Amino acid sequence: MGLALCAGAWLANSATPDPATTTNKKKTAKKRTAVAKTGAKSTSKSRGVAGKKTAKRASPPRQLAPTKDRYQQIQQALAGKGYYAGEPNGVWGPDSMDALKRFQADQALPPDGKLTSLSLIALGLGPKRLSAQSPPQPAHNDQQQ
Repeated sequence: MGLALCAGAWLANSATPDPATTTNKKKTAKKRTAVAKTGAKSTSKSRGVAGKKTAKRASPPRQLAPTKDRYQQIQQALAGKGYYAGEPNGVWGPDSMDALKRFQADQALPPDGKLTSLSLIALGLGPKRLSAQSPPQPAHNDQQQ
């Protein structure tokens, strides 16, 4: 008889729905209906293999190729250091690449012919920044004392 009372109490408790569970089920049903009608997903994640959620990754920013003027600056810098013998014309060809490879090898850089930031800095064409050891620039005083 004790077993019957336990079963009765269990049935009575399970028959009463939990309000939080019911609310969550209603929200899930509404989302499914909205997705079915519009065909759009409400989340920013996409489904990958076997229905697993995977975050979308942004592609890395792509660097643009140097302009003709920038190529000419690089050729002038290589010519000034004795590596490029042609006329700096802004056309990056095999002679330019060969000059860059020789320069890179002499600078203990990978001689791959690629215009890397280290190669540009070694040519003196890197970013124009003041180092910590650079003397401060004098202030301009327009007033005469």
